[in-house]
Amino acid sequence: MTATARTPLPPAVLLDAGALTRCRRRLHLDHDPSAADVPRALPDPSLEQRRADAAAHREQLGARLAAALPGWVAAGGAAATAAAVAQGAPYVWGAVPPADEGRRGGAELLVRLAGGGYVPLLVVRHRITDPGAGAVTSPLFEPHPDRALPDDTRKIRSQPRDLMRLAHLHRLLRSAGWAPPDEARHAHLGGVVGLDADVVVWHDLRSGHWPGGRSTLAEYDLRFADRTAVAHAAVTGAPALAAPSRVNECRHCPWWPTCEAQLRLAGDVSLVVRGETAAALREVGVHTVERLAALDPSAEPPIPFPAQPYPDVVALARAWRRDLSVVRRVPRVPVLRADVEVDVDMESFGESGAYLWGALLTRPGGTLPGDEPEGYRAFATWDPVPTVDEARSFAEFWGWLSGVRAGAAASGRTFAAYCYNEQAENRWLLGSAQRFAGMPGIPPIAQVQEFIDDPCWVDLFAVVNEWFLCAHGKGLKRIAPAAGFAWRDAEASGENSMRWYRDAVGMDGAPPDAGQRERLLAYNADDVAATLAVRRWMTSPAIDEVPLAADL
Repeated sequence: MTATARTPLPPAVLLDAGALTRCRRRLHLDHDPSAADVPRALPDPSLEQRRADAAAHREQLGARLAAALPGWVAAGGAAATAAAVAQGAPYVWGAVPPADEGRRGGAELLVRLAGGGYVPLLVVRHRITDPGAGAVTSPLFEPHPDRALPDDTRKIRSQPRDLMRLAHLHRLLRSAGWAPPDEARHAHLGGVVGLDADVVVWHDLRSGHWPGGRSTLAEYDLRFADRTAVAHAAVTGAPALAAPSRVNECRHCPWWPTCEAQLRLAGDVSLVVRGETAAALREVGVHTVERLAALDPSAEPPIPFPAQPYPDVVALARAWRRDLSVVRRVPRVPVLRADVEVDVDMESFGESGAYLWGALLTRPGGTLPGDEPEGYRAFATWDPVPTVDEARSFAEFWGWLSGVRAGAAASGRTFAAYCYNEQAENRWLLGSAQRFAGMPGIPPIAQVQEFIDDPCWVDLFAVVNEWFLCAHGKGLKRIAPAAGFAWRDAEASGENSMRWYRDAVGMDGAPPDAGQRERLLAYNADDVAATLAVRRWMTSPAIDEVPLAADL
């Protein structure tokens, strides 16, 4: 008898909840066997740190809940979860339902309802409400939907990833036979504990405000079917269902080098306008930057452009085609200048703390007797953040900056301080004053806010954003080279500085690396020197060499 050859079955595709909010092209590449050897970008250290912080947050909250709730079972795996559910445990921590129907995943907590069956509860490290009304919450140490009531102090902050994960777990629990009966009062609820860890916010998965009025479960089912098809096409070698297109997620995606090369080869329109705008342009036949650049900016736009004026979009396409990183909106760029100027740059390690405040002092108005020398100063702590030593370094920085500002006023000179994208600096200025209130040298929050609100505190990113069109991005690393500035370190970047910091403080168990500390100081010194170079360039005759958008 001759054996019959069988066609091997494709590998099973099991999707976690992250696939529902992740880029479709990334999902394809994650499952494409032929992409296994394609080079990828290095892991994003800020993303790695956020994951570590989230894990620590979950661990700390789990310990608090375990101490307060009777009948608590820590599972931590599929077999232990099944055993706890079989025993009717009221709370199952670290739950892993059986994988089924193409799904896999886990919940921080399963909560058993009075009538039987479990609903999922997530613990996340981001904010899930805003001041307002409309949320439904229960006390943190009563994490049960029976205790949930309308909350007139909070409104829901939209977090699609949380809702998709709750729906994913709901389907897993139903497949396993662990969900409450459909007719049960709370059968379709899921809970979330957020960054503040003060209440449980409950979501009804049968409601929602998704496109077309779909409920969260209906939206989930559509996405799950789509992502399953994308993954199966990748696994089986069928034609790809997801083409590359630039979206916000690309900044931290390991596959970006692969997608960028393909997009540049095609001159894809998403290199200038990304996300849904690029998709809408393709639908009307504008697939490439070249085609976008050829449009008449004075005519009716082919689609709505909610983010920026249509003529700017066309000008950006024309600048990109000519490899111009920046073009001017106006002949003269207004930038506040002063007799005494300080450029400021702060270095933080994720959400953990600000470990370095760097400042560059210059005096375009001239030096007076008794002035301290111009140049760069660093105010740092090399204790791993978060640390109380941040209070010392911040107080020293604030005292020095305030002294320079007061000295300028006393001598009748004008003063200005500059940063590039003030969101980060302002956050840590206010956050440091709040965290270390009452400690030596720490200013009152009102004093910090007064400085932030003063016109002397200048955000150069805002200047660039208002008066320039930037075809390749508006970050300092993109704009400063146009001003003729170059970082001394060829590997200088915010992502790499996170790696250097880990070595500088011995975060991974090795002795602290003094060489990496010096590298970080040099990097910070170059950052403040770059803001100075940008400011000088924008207010010098050299700016006339930058093309005007109207002339493209």
